[in-house]
Parts: sequence; C-alpha cells; structure tokens
Amino acid sequence: MRLKDKVALITGGARGIGKQIALTFARAGADIVVWDVSLEASQELAREIEATGRSFLGQEVDITDYEKVSEGLNKILDKFKKVDILVNNAGITRDQLLMRMGESEWDAVLKVNLKGTFNCTKAVSRVMVKQHSGSIVNIASIIGIIGNPGQANYSASKAGIIALTKTSAKELARRNINVNAVAPGFIQTEMTAKLPEELKEKMKAAIPLGRFGSTEDVAALCEFLASAEAAYITGQTIIVDGGMVMV
Repeated sequence: MRLKDKVALITGGARGIGKQIALTFARAGADIVVWDVSLEASQELAREIEATGRSFLGQEVDITDYEKVSEGLNKILDKFKKVDILVNNAGITRDQLLMRMGESEWDAVLKVNLKGTFNCTKAVSRVMVKQHSGSIVNIASIIGIIGNPGQANYSASKAGIIALTKTSAKELARRNINVNAVAPGFIQTEMTAKLPEELKEKMKAAIPLGRFGSTEDVAALCEFLASAEAAYITGQTIIVDGGMVMV
C-alpha cells in the first residue's frame, strides 16, 4: 500500500496506459480522479476502482483550457480536500510527414500534449505548494528523445514535456514536490494492436528484450515515482522500452 490514502489525478485515465495507472494506484491505496474526454469509459473504470475499496471521481475536462482545468480541480478539492499525485498522461497523435503536415495537425497535438500538461501542472502545483508536498509524473515518450518519421508534432510535444519536467522539478523542489517523466517505448495498447503484423515484428526486432512492453510495466514505474520511496528522485526522465534506447 505505497500510496495509502493519497489522492491521485490522472489525465487521459479512462483507457490504455492511463487506465492501468489508475487501477495500479487504487490497488496501492490511493483514491482516484480521472479526467478524460470519454465519460462512458470513465464509468466503466469507476466500477473497477470502487471494487478495490477506493473512491473514484470521473470528470470530463478540456485540459487545453486553463479555466476548465481550474474548475475541475476545485471539484476535486470539494470532494477530497487535497491532491497528492498528478499524472499528466493525456495525449493524442496526428501523424503525417513534415512536408505534408497541416498547421491544424501540428497545433492540435501541441495543444493537448504540451499545453495540456502545462495547464494541469500549473493548476495542481498551486495546491501542492500549499500542502508542501506532492508528486507529478509526466508521461513522455522515447519519440521525444529519438524522433520518428511522420511524428514531428508528437515528438516535439514529448520533447517539450521532458524539458518542462526539468524546469518544473527545479522550481518546485523547495516545496517538497517531485516532478519526473516516464518515457515509454512500444507498449501493448489498443493502438499498437491495430498495427500490421509485419510492422510489429520489425519493431520487436529492434527491442533487445524481444517484446512490446505492457501497460503494467509503465504503471509500476509511475507507482514507484509517486511513492515516498522515490523522495530523492526529481527532474528525471526514465525510459521504459525494453532496452531499445540506451542513453
């Protein structure tokens, strides 16, 4: 019960990696708040969270709008009175080669992935500063480190999250708030399940461990970083990719 009686907010937490983080945190003793664009998916998650004996609050919040983020945060405080953990997981892709990428495709990804992370960090850190404690985990990507053809917008947004993590960690450390990033590689999700088998085999061949990661692999690291055991770790980007990228 590493996170016993903590309150954790996970953005984009109704599906995929975010959902697994929410379930892992609940099993570790945390009450869970999920911000997601899909209330229906959040309702399904609510039943699983409540089965662990922890409280759940699902909200539809546009993280690209700071006023909406503030409104959502106030509702969390009304219910739980605090926020101990923030996981900035929400993100989208709009893949296209750089020369063909439209301005709208660039703007949409940067707005959700990077501005959304900024908005949530800014709002929640105000609460954590008053508490003199807190842990923020930003979900980046190895694509933000190595780049990837067709993902100029996504790689730029994730690289921006890594830089934001470092600056946030330096600014908030004096208030006993840790900020770290997790950079997953190829993780088994609904998105990767749709890839052609030939492409998946090619991708696996580039991974020393010879397999895709699981959402549990990512969630376990997030749980550790959000716990007291990681109290002396801040400003770091930890890669979870089976050895594909070694820096």
